Amino acid sequence: MTQGEAGDASGPPQYLFVYGTLMSASDHPMARMLAAAADRLGEASCAGWLYLVEDYPGLVDAEDSHEVVFGELFRLRDASVLAELDAYEGCGPGDPQPTLYVRELRHARLPDGTPVEAWVYRYNRPVSGLRRIVSGRFPAS
Repeated sequence: MTQGEAGDASGPPQYLFVYGTLMSASDHPMARMLAAAADRLGEASCAGWLYLVEDYPGLVDAEDSHEVVFGELFRLRDASVLAELDAYEGCGPGDPQPTLYVRELRHARLPDGTPVEAWVYRYNRPVSGLRRIVSGRFPAS
């Protein structure tokens, strides 16, 4: 399932895994908007590699399924917030193709290993020439 198929607030709970500027420690206005529209469930991880794009990260598929990106898991109180987040992430309906990110359903994992199906913004551009964040954590230390 990809973007545009989020359903409505009356459907099953919607979860979102974030790993960059949308995390709760960020002072970005969109992070504050997400915090107001969702319940932070805590730290989580998702399979992938993390790259530093500019001053923000991008998660891409990893060749090794054991590679993980660390972030946070949110339960959305209203799935309509996804349209605002899509616009922010450059993958809204009016954004040029190919979009900067693609919102996809993936398995995130809570620290105890519990899997949760969550929306994740996957970076949708080439990563050649970008620095990989080997730790899987943003900001890179």
